[in-house]
Amino acid sequence: MRDALFPSPSAPELRRVPLRLLAGACCMFTLAAAHAATCPPSAIASLEKPGAGLRNGIDRGVLWRIERDGRTSWLYGTIHIGRGDWVRPGPTIQKALMQSDTVALELDMRDESTARAMGRPADPELLARMLSGERARRLERQNTEACVPPGSLSKLQPILQVTALAGLVGRPDGLYPEFGVDETLAVAARNNNKPIVALENAADQLKVLTGGSESEEAEQVDAALDELESGKLRGQLKELADVWARSDAARLARYPEWCDCLNTPAEQRLLKRLLDDRNPNLADGIERLHAGGKGVFAAVGALHMIGPQGLPTLMAARGFTVTPVLTNAQEQTAQPMPALAAPSPAPRAVRGGKAVKGQRGKAAPAAAARGGKPAKAAPAAARGGARAPAKAATKTTASKAAAPAAKGKVRR
Repeated sequence: MRDALFPSPSAPELRRVPLRLLAGACCMFTLAAAHAATCPPSAIASLEKPGAGLRNGIDRGVLWRIERDGRTSWLYGTIHIGRGDWVRPGPTIQKALMQSDTVALELDMRDESTARAMGRPADPELLARMLSGERARRLERQNTEACVPPGSLSKLQPILQVTALAGLVGRPDGLYPEFGVDETLAVAARNNNKPIVALENAADQLKVLTGGSESEEAEQVDAALDELESGKLRGQLKELADVWARSDAARLARYPEWCDCLNTPAEQRLLKRLLDDRNPNLADGIERLHAGGKGVFAAVGALHMIGPQGLPTLMAARGFTVTPVLTNAQEQTAQPMPALAAPSPAPRAVRGGKAVKGQRGKAAPAAAARGGKPAKAAPAAARGGARAPAKAATKTTASKAAAPAAKGKVRR
C-alpha cells in the first residue's frame, strides 16, 4: 500500500519504530510479522477491514511556521506510528511541504548507511551478559506475544530489541510502524524531488539510547519489559496517538501530568537525555539549513516541540518569528477517496492542425490515471516512545513541559 501511494526507488526492507512513540528518541526498524490467527492483522491486512482504507487527508499533528531573513520554514511534530488513513496528509501540511526546499528529519531510515548502522549486530558477549536468565525468558515471552518470528531481533542491541517490541503494541488499536508519519513523509518528499537532510546520525542516537553504562541499559530494558508485561504501554500509546491526531498541543504540553512516566530519577534522567539534551543540536541543524537559503520543513518527534527547551521556544530565542499553525484540538472528518478512474483513451491524431471530429475541446487524460497508476502523493508526517523505550522517552520533566513558549517573537 505504501509503495502504491508513494512510489519510490527501491530501499532496504526496513520498518521504523520509535523509542517512545512521541518523543522521537530513535528511528528503529522491526522484522515482526503477524503470522498466526491469534496475532493482530498485518498493516496491509488491516486495510481490508470493513470501513478501513485510504481517505482524503485531513490535518493532523502540530505545526509552527518560523520566519527569519525573509524566508519561511516549518516545525512539524510527528509520530512514528500511524493508522492507514493517516498516510495521506492534510491540505495545510501538503502546502507547507510544497513551499519548502528541504525536508529535515531526525534520521533518514532510507539512507543505506543509516540502515546499516541501526541494524548492525550487537557485541555477542554483551548480549550473552545482558540477555540471560529471567530477563532472556521475559524477552522471549514478549517476542512470542508480539508474533515476532524467533531470532528476528535477537542480534540487535538489547535496548533496540525492546524498543522494536514497544512499537508493536498498538496494532490491536490500528496503530502500525509501517504507517509511521515520518516514514510516509520521507517517501512523499522523494516523490516530489525534495532533498532530505538528517539532523542527527545513527551512531549518536544509539549512544543516547544505551546510556552511559551497561548497567543503565539493563535497567532500561527491565523497565520496558515491565511496561510491556503490564499492558500499560498500549493505553499510553493510544492516548498519545489520539492527542497527536487532534493537534492538541495544550494536552501534549501537559503530558507529564497524565503519563505516569516520570516517577523515578532514572526516568527523569532518560527523558532529559532523549529530549532536552538533543533539542539544541536539532535547532542548530534547522537554523543552519535556513541560513543557507533554504526553506526547511523540519519534522521531528512531537515532544521535541514542548516546554522551555522545545524547538519553537529555541527557534524564537534565535531570532525567528514563530507562529502556531496547527496547535488547537480539532475534530475533523475525512471523506472516502474516490476510486481511481480507468485510463482514458488517447486522443485521436490531429490532421492538418485541426482536431479530429469529436476531440475538439477535450482535455488530455489526467496524470493520475495514466497507466492506471495513482499520482504521487504529497507528504505526511509525531514521533514517539516507549519506557526506556517505553515511557521516559516520550516525556519531558514535569516542571518544564507545561511552561509557556518563549515570549517576544512567538505569535499566538
